[in-house]
Amino acid sequence: MSLVTLLPFIVLIGAMILMTRSAKKKQQQAIEMRNQMQPGSGVRTIGGMYATVKEVNEDTVLLDAGPGVELLFAKNSIGAVLPDDEYNRIVHGIEHDLKSDSDVVPDDASALTGTDGASDAAAASDDKPVDLGKKDAEPSDDTADEAAPKKTDGDTDAK
Repeated sequence: MSLVTLLPFIVLIGAMILMTRSAKKKQQQAIEMRNQMQPGSGVRTIGGMYATVKEVNEDTVLLDAGPGVELLFAKNSIGAVLPDDEYNRIVHGIEHDLKSDSDVVPDDASALTGTDGASDAAAASDDKPVDLGKKDAEPSDDTADEAAPKKTDGDTDAK
């Protein structure tokens, strides 16, 4: 056999070795993460449930999912051990790194103009009416009224 014939097989075997190696690495990281669980840690299960670890055993984990709700899960069903800040943000809605109150978007547009709402209303009443460029559809000339009778929505030319 020549090298050209063996090359596709060598490449295929090399790709398979790389894939199994990365899968083993991910599996090892997951095992380490699950072994680092301690009571009080916030976790997310593979089913998407958020809970607090109450007790860690050899193959199982006792989770506190709410007041009076304790659930026993297999250790390998824990999808992620979350940092305290992230767990509190997701479960309790607590934000630790909020920006200052000045960065909050106002409820009205008064902050965008630099004036308060009361003076804007007074200034709007003193302004001239805005011309939107809409012209009258009817001619103002009396002779044009006699030549073309006015139509209403229900009138048609067909008779």
